[in-house]
Amino acid sequence: MKQGELSNPFPSARGRLENGTIHRPASDWEQRYRRTVITSDAVATAFVVAAIGGFFGVRDAANWHENWAILAFGTWLLVLGALAVSRAWAPAVLGQGAEEFRRLGRSLFMAVVVLALGGIALTSRNIKLWIFVAIPAIALFTMTERYLLRLWLHRQRKQGQCLRPVLAAGSLPTVRDLIARTRKFPHLGWRVEAVCTPDAIGIGGDHLDGVPVVGPLGDVANHVRRDGYRVVAVTPAPHWSPDRLQRLAWNLEGSDADMVVAPVLMEVAGPRLHVDAVLGIPLLRVSMPAFTGGRRAIKEVVDRLGAAFLLVLFVPLMVLVGLLVLADSRGGVFYRQRRVGKDGREFTIFKFRTMVSGAHAARAELAHRDEGAGLLFKLRRDPRVTRVGAVLRRYSIDELPQLFNVVTGSMSLVGPRPPLPEESAAYGPDIRRRLLVKPGLTGLWQISGRSDLPWEEAVRLDLRYVEDWSLALDTVILWKTLRAVLHGQGAY
Repeated sequence: MKQGELSNPFPSARGRLENGTIHRPASDWEQRYRRTVITSDAVATAFVVAAIGGFFGVRDAANWHENWAILAFGTWLLVLGALAVSRAWAPAVLGQGAEEFRRLGRSLFMAVVVLALGGIALTSRNIKLWIFVAIPAIALFTMTERYLLRLWLHRQRKQGQCLRPVLAAGSLPTVRDLIARTRKFPHLGWRVEAVCTPDAIGIGGDHLDGVPVVGPLGDVANHVRRDGYRVVAVTPAPHWSPDRLQRLAWNLEGSDADMVVAPVLMEVAGPRLHVDAVLGIPLLRVSMPAFTGGRRAIKEVVDRLGAAFLLVLFVPLMVLVGLLVLADSRGGVFYRQRRVGKDGREFTIFKFRTMVSGAHAARAELAHRDEGAGLLFKLRRDPRVTRVGAVLRRYSIDELPQLFNVVTGSMSLVGPRPPLPEESAAYGPDIRRRLLVKPGLTGLWQISGRSDLPWEEAVRLDLRYVEDWSLALDTVILWKTLRAVLHGQGAY
């Protein structure tokens, strides 16, 4: 630098890369996983179009080379192009959350629209087959393949592999909360490896819950450049002003680190959260939760048709279970109980009976053994449960009769847990928001621990579902419910 020339406090990312002040962290597993997903999508799509083209093409051998081969190859290219345009292969969405499947569905819908328009323009008589058979088959294969890859990734993460190193920067309480959450949910892929606090001091020394405190908040960018963290998680602290956050973002340019800022003003995420620029100021806009409209109508139709289909499918099993319940203990097959549904309306819920007759009256005698917290009565080894009932509860088979409640419209396939009238009577204004939607046969509580969940966590998950509901979230919950039921964990 020449004498008298002012130094730039924020040199360009290119310059900092060239002079070695930024080191790109090793993220080979992320690139390998992304390549695996891309390859799997391409192979699954090629398999479907080749199978359809080969099967139907031989019946129209005269036009095979002119029609079927072109349509098969064109559909394959179209689907892969739509996946790329919709950023369905972005590393940030692969392996976690509903956004991955939302983008996959958006891509396939885009492919359907282009195919339909192309068929109209070219007056192709075979285009319906590709729209109504090929694309749904591609959706089935790609979603299954992605889910299997996600299971593999989550297993790796639970073993401490394929995790993104995180530098957390904020106040002690908020950073501690972040550390606890990443350890509780390792499948999300974060591992806090270093912490910066306002005074560069942890709790009782230079560590915070086993994570080293590497410096004050002003040194965050230096540590990222030196140690190559993949995520900078900024949690609330008085130190963070808009100017300081902007400077931190500038200093992180050119690195592979993602800067994540936690607003923590309210626990809202998903499709309700938007970023808008108003008067040059970036603002988080929180849209109202959707309790009516087209998506709710779709959910209503899917609920009733899906429940009717499942009832027909499970009729033999339900007959067998009914006979076992009658043979195991005295009493009826079904247990009826009043529950509270949408808008506080009561309805009768149906279950297979899993307890001895008069079990509800005996609850008062067991109150001193209650293992639950909050308003929910729980007893891990409940003497009122029959032998058959214990098996039914473990695999949630006792809840199959609730499909009748879904068909009649008092429940949904996915939603909050239906509370008892005495529970809902004790609800405060915030917890009563659970009653803004129909209760569900399954929900976030079902796939997150079932009866092992503490009361506060079950309420938080139900409220999160109410606030962040989407069709994609329902799809993910239904998919994960099967695994939770088969494992039989947390049910008693």
